[in-house]
Amino acid sequence: MKKKLLLVDAYALIYRSYFAFIRNPLVNSQGVNTAPMVGFCRVMDEVIASEQPDNVIVAFDGSVRPFRFKIYDQYKAQREKTPEDILLAVPVIKRILDAYCIQWVDCNHSPYDSGDEHYSYEADDIIGTLSVKAVEAGYSVVMLTPDKDYAQLVNSDVNMLRPKSGGGYEFYDLPRVLSEWKISDPRQMIDFLALAGDKSDNIPGCAGVGDVRAVQLIEQFGSVEGLLSRTAELKGKLKDNVEKSAGDIRLSYTLAQIALDAPVDFDQEASRLKKENTEELIKIFNEYEMKSLVKRHSPSQAPSAEKKEGTQLSLFENSVDSGSVEFKYENLGDINSTDHVYKLIENEDEIDDLVAKISAMKIFCFDTETTSTNTFCAELVGMSFSWKEGEAFFVLLPGDREQAQKVVDKFKPVFSDEKIAKVGQNLKFDIMMLSHYGVEVRGRMFDTMIAHYLLQPEQRHGMDYLAESYLRYKTVTYEEMTAGGGSKSLPIRMVDKNRLADYAAEDADVTFKLYNVFAPLLKDQGLEKLFSDVEMPLMSVLVKMELAGVRLDVPYLGRLSAAMNSRLKEIEQEIYDGAGYVFNISSPRQVGELIVDRLHLIEKPKKTKTGQYSTTEAVLDSLRGKSPVVDKILDYRALKKLISTYVDALPKLVDEKTGKVHTSFNQAVTSTGRLSSSDPNLQNIPVRDDLGKDIRKAFVPDDGCVFLSSDYSQIELRVLAHMSGDENLIADFKSGKDVHAATAAKIFGVPVDEVTKDMRRKAKTANFGIIYGISAFGLAQRLDVPREEARQLIDGYYASYPGVKKFIEGSIEKVRGCGYAETLFHRRRFLPDINSRNANVRGFAERNAVNAPIQGTAADIIKIAMVNIMRRFEKEGIKSEMITQVHDELNFSVLPDELDRVKQIVVDEMEHAVELKVPLEVDCRSGENWLEAH
Repeated sequence: MKKKLLLVDAYALIYRSYFAFIRNPLVNSQGVNTAPMVGFCRVMDEVIASEQPDNVIVAFDGSVRPFRFKIYDQYKAQREKTPEDILLAVPVIKRILDAYCIQWVDCNHSPYDSGDEHYSYEADDIIGTLSVKAVEAGYSVVMLTPDKDYAQLVNSDVNMLRPKSGGGYEFYDLPRVLSEWKISDPRQMIDFLALAGDKSDNIPGCAGVGDVRAVQLIEQFGSVEGLLSRTAELKGKLKDNVEKSAGDIRLSYTLAQIALDAPVDFDQEASRLKKENTEELIKIFNEYEMKSLVKRHSPSQAPSAEKKEGTQLSLFENSVDSGSVEFKYENLGDINSTDHVYKLIENEDEIDDLVAKISAMKIFCFDTETTSTNTFCAELVGMSFSWKEGEAFFVLLPGDREQAQKVVDKFKPVFSDEKIAKVGQNLKFDIMMLSHYGVEVRGRMFDTMIAHYLLQPEQRHGMDYLAESYLRYKTVTYEEMTAGGGSKSLPIRMVDKNRLADYAAEDADVTFKLYNVFAPLLKDQGLEKLFSDVEMPLMSVLVKMELAGVRLDVPYLGRLSAAMNSRLKEIEQEIYDGAGYVFNISSPRQVGELIVDRLHLIEKPKKTKTGQYSTTEAVLDSLRGKSPVVDKILDYRALKKLISTYVDALPKLVDEKTGKVHTSFNQAVTSTGRLSSSDPNLQNIPVRDDLGKDIRKAFVPDDGCVFLSSDYSQIELRVLAHMSGDENLIADFKSGKDVHAATAAKIFGVPVDEVTKDMRRKAKTANFGIIYGISAFGLAQRLDVPREEARQLIDGYYASYPGVKKFIEGSIEKVRGCGYAETLFHRRRFLPDINSRNANVRGFAERNAVNAPIQGTAADIIKIAMVNIMRRFEKEGIKSEMITQVHDELNFSVLPDELDRVKQIVVDEMEHAVELKVPLEVDCRSGENWLEAH
């Protein structure tokens, strides 16, 4: 009997494992997503157990670009960057394979190498080569991969094992391959791919030919070459497509063909399946908290359900016995515990008893159930409470508003008691909801969503995700709770009250458990002060801002819409006149045909996954000035977007009750710490062009008030000066002179009074570009100058500000060591890609290593200013309101008799939010609307 070799396509399995858990990643207590590792190991264990191979080799793609890129520079160009979790997992998986004593192989050299440029063979080339050599050595081969491309390698001695989406594996031997793809020889899979193309690899194929037609053509002509030599037998559009695509077809054939001559050897001894190094495996599995794998590989060492004892938390000095938090990170069985007591509260005596119990607590968790996610139109359905793990109460409110208000009033004392700390998940929503019932929530707050945002800013922060990631607890979803007959959901008031009580009480219980997890983590990671002194007070500020809202001049927007739509029609006609024909300007395909096939503006056009020419903003912007039509199309797109996104959309967002727009400020979205806003998104309203300015004119103060706008001047550059400690940059800011002119004077070696507008423009672009890690190529594009001039500009900048260069280099090295960038206030951004072997991925992380501390610190500063301003307003009885925040700018609706005092408070608190090595400066102006004040 022949020996059996198992060949494994590593990245294919790693990707499948990662995306299999994409909705509920397996995140350990260090925030590492272990799904790629766990899934990969499970598959290896299962397949080795079922196939019983004598030898095993795991093939990885090389770490440099594949040699096919040298043949076709758009090969795999459409693919998204490798997820950071996968990049982080691969080195761990290689460690695990070493501990398994399983050979793994990659190949970073090819015949296309030249000098310092190297091109790799991919995993399929390695597997193709090894399969041939193994068969020659007398082995039978099984290839483990989901990729259909491998079918071309199948023969009487080589079979394929493909994982199924629902679990299990499909075995493909020679008859199965021939039957599945309706071919007579496995090598015809290459012809099939050459004609049908492969979107996943960006292999173009033949225009107008899909899978079915490809099979028909192969059946008729036998091969690609047979087809191309007999195109006269074809008819109509198919004949035109094949003849026009002849080059793409031959190119696709080359790209789809798996190499059989990669420089890898089949070492029978090195690949022999050996006894695993159990001690090392257990060490790795424990290191990454992969408990299910510990149990699988060492049952005698498998721990019983591990528990971490509840901590008496210093944040709120909670004296309540919180029980314990259970961590079962890799237990994928029935993870829900029934060990809890959830109680429905309905009658008055029970409500009074519950209020009395809460009043005796130093901390409690609460959550609201509502009829809508819009607090301005929602009604309260009930409130849930918890202060001890495994125990929670749900108060069901009457449907009558007046009766519901009477119940809510009973809880006012505990909500307003400043001595009792409050815990919740997305507390801002609950606090706003209660405010509509006359309840003011006071005291120290702990929002588990925001706590997790500080701990892991780039992960998801929803309660369901947090419960499963940190507690390994599967919560009941809202859809499950409201499920009625068939596929329809019931209105929440029609849900069975006991089912609703269990759902709501569970939310409070789970949130309190998360509090017990996150509070000590914040302290351990040095984030407690940022959380308690900045983010939690800011949440209360945002509540007031959202409730205040901002007025819109709706009639003005109506007039603006009419004017803009009139101009849109004019531009439309100008485009038709310039193009010489009428087409759909909103169709990317038709625009692509115009600029490529008719205007011939691009020699080597990029294509999308669907085979259309790419007409993205970046592509068209690069063609500015080459054709008036392209410029007009860009103008058309910009104007149409403004109309649909703002001019026509804003009036629809005005609340009927308040007559204002109430944007939602999102505190846990951006990875840098900046606030974002939605419904409407005020962060993206253009400020530089006249059209964007026209939209700002629609934002007006309350009746009888003045619009006040105050923004930081060059705050990110000032933060850079402080963090870098560069003496020259610090001196420029302390002098009070125009910093961009001062920069230009140093770079170009001229006195400040001789700096021209062009010099200042270039210096300003360099100043801000440096923060974002701009390259000479990027700067050249922005300034429209030769790359050499841009390089000299950057070199001149670093020569003028050596401390900045040192800071940039030091920031990158620091992140290489610890894995995260940090602001002055210890806000972190994790950058695991900083050590990636992929230059593009690594470069992105390096730029963020420099930018994140600067932009994040600027974001922290304005948050501190917002908190301090609101405190001053409350202390001094100011009735004027802070209404919006846009990046470095704060806006207010101010009573005229308070204007001078408000200006004084705002400027004072913004300029003294933090003491830096350079002064913070603020521009503060007032007017009848946002445009006038800005």
